[in-house]
Amino acid sequence: MSNELKPEELEPIEPVTAGLPTAPRRLSAGLRVNIRGRSIKLRGLKRQPKGLMRWLLILGPGLIATSAGNDAGGIATYSSAGAEFGYDLIWVMIVLTVSFAVVQEMCARLGAATGRGLLALIRERFGIGWTLFTVGIVVVANGGVTLSEFVGIGAASELLGVSRYISVPIGAVLLWYLVVYGSYAKVEKIFLLMTLVFFAYPIAAFMGKPDWTAVAHGAFVPTIKLDSAYIFLLVGVLGTTITPYIQIFQQSSVVERGAARRHYGPEKIDAYFGSVFSNLMSISMIVATAATLFAVSGSTKIESAADAAKALEPVVGSSATTLFAVGLLGASLLAGAVLPLATSYAVSEAFGIPKGVNLDFRRGKTFFSIFTTLIVVGAGIALIPNVPIFPLLVGIQVLNGVLLPLVLVFILLLVNDESLMGDLKNSRTKNVLGWGTFVMITVAVVVMLGGQMLEMFGFKLFGN
Repeated sequence: MSNELKPEELEPIEPVTAGLPTAPRRLSAGLRVNIRGRSIKLRGLKRQPKGLMRWLLILGPGLIATSAGNDAGGIATYSSAGAEFGYDLIWVMIVLTVSFAVVQEMCARLGAATGRGLLALIRERFGIGWTLFTVGIVVVANGGVTLSEFVGIGAASELLGVSRYISVPIGAVLLWYLVVYGSYAKVEKIFLLMTLVFFAYPIAAFMGKPDWTAVAHGAFVPTIKLDSAYIFLLVGVLGTTITPYIQIFQQSSVVERGAARRHYGPEKIDAYFGSVFSNLMSISMIVATAATLFAVSGSTKIESAADAAKALEPVVGSSATTLFAVGLLGASLLAGAVLPLATSYAVSEAFGIPKGVNLDFRRGKTFFSIFTTLIVVGAGIALIPNVPIFPLLVGIQVLNGVLLPLVLVFILLLVNDESLMGDLKNSRTKNVLGWGTFVMITVAVVVMLGGQMLEMFGFKLFGN
């Protein structure tokens, strides 16, 4: 007997009304993989962002690295330039903006093309001797500047009515926890938010009601004075603007971000934008102090960013002082994290040690130990009463001035190495600008150091 059903015995099936999904479903998050020692979380498929959000997502290492250069020492230097010489040094910042952008872009390109940090490339191409020399100066210089960042945190908080003995330990713990227990993506986003505080300086500059004709003259008519104080500040501005740790952090961050050479375009935009934004904020500091301190009292000596903030109050009012203090606090917090990170990157790359914010403490023990040590030592010394910070900063600036031409030579040689860079090697125009920057900074440093050495033997190269 057959078990087959006859057609009339089959039950009708209801028609399916639901159609296929009009858009692909987003994959659920949670899958984490390790690629070349990096822990990467696959979050799912997303649509490509458009409009303003697309441009904001490009920003990252370039903006963070260059903004960190406007740290406590940088604010003090730019404020001193405005207070002592008015608008006369703005033209230097205009020239430096071009040089700064070119140098930062070269470092971003090196990172994207090679997938390695600057010290790792120096070790591979030039040997361990040059690597040890470079990393030694980086550790000493960055360690001293890290100390100044925590001094800046304390000075800014006291201007806002909070004791440094409260703000410095809290700031140190927050920065340490953020980096050690955060992923690179989260750390980058928080660093980017910190850069918003720099808008305090343009506001303070406009509140100072500067003579805009004098500002334009200072920006487009070069002024060079054969004066030891002027030359010293000129070199300080050069060294503060194009600082070695900024190049180290930029390249290492591009590598950790995972930027590929075929996707290099956004990194270039990030480097250029960060350089222009950072120097506009620096020019705002010069304008703010020139419009208030120099215009009212003539050439004025200040020795710290906190001095500049206090000096603005009688002229502009407490609101401008508060703005300056908020900017100082945000800048010091940002640089207080970036400097130890740049140092950790440099040491780890120099010796081929695993490094990166995405590592856990077990796999990145040396990397995080260096970071932790710099945070603890910097914050601890900043709490000691009456520490002679200003003489220390002067010595650190000299070290950075000596290191900068050396780092620039390595960057220029590496970025012109076709076996490393391929089609991303330097163009003729970028070589002219890069080597021109090297010559400019080297001559300025040699003139300053030569003048100081001659004065030790009773000879004055410049007038006073």
